[in-house]
Amino acid sequence: MLLAPENTRFSFALLWTLATFSGFLLSLLFIEIGEKPDIGVLEATVGGFAIALLQGCLLKQPIFCIRWILSSLLGWSIITAIGIGALGWIVPSTEFLPLRILYGAIYGGLGGLGIGLTQWLAISQPMAVVWRWIFVSSASWAIAIPFGSVVGIILRRLTHLFLGEVMGLAITWLVVGILTGINAHKLRS
Repeated sequence: MLLAPENTRFSFALLWTLATFSGFLLSLLFIEIGEKPDIGVLEATVGGFAIALLQGCLLKQPIFCIRWILSSLLGWSIITAIGIGALGWIVPSTEFLPLRILYGAIYGGLGGLGIGLTQWLAISQPMAVVWRWIFVSSASWAIAIPFGSVVGIILRRLTHLFLGEVMGLAITWLVVGILTGINAHKLRS
């Protein structure tokens, strides 16, 4: 039985979210969560590869999958090299909540913009879809980083364990997966 377009869109968004979150979990086998100076370009590239590989498996054409992976690696490398950092694997150094929210929104928006701009290289869709993806990437990270950071600091304060911060990063990746997954179905056509 064929799925209705709404069900297909929801199913793809769910798969995208699972792929993104699973990619983050896979990346933890290779990357140690840390503060900004601890995570370099190599670690960001390895983490970006884990995420992009699982996301790419959902895309229709093999050449698109390869371009998606390569453009994502480029994005993670660039934003880490220019000092924004390996978003999603770094814990803010400040424990002052308002600064975490502000810096998270700024760095998240800029990092998401960088990743979205490089992923544009892989998207062979009308410019409206491309620009929407760049905006969605930027907005998703600008929302997810502060949200995950707040959850992380609360859990760390409650448990007195750094694991709380890691859980906050997991929440960040889950939110990014959901927000980008809502629009990612348009990349497949």
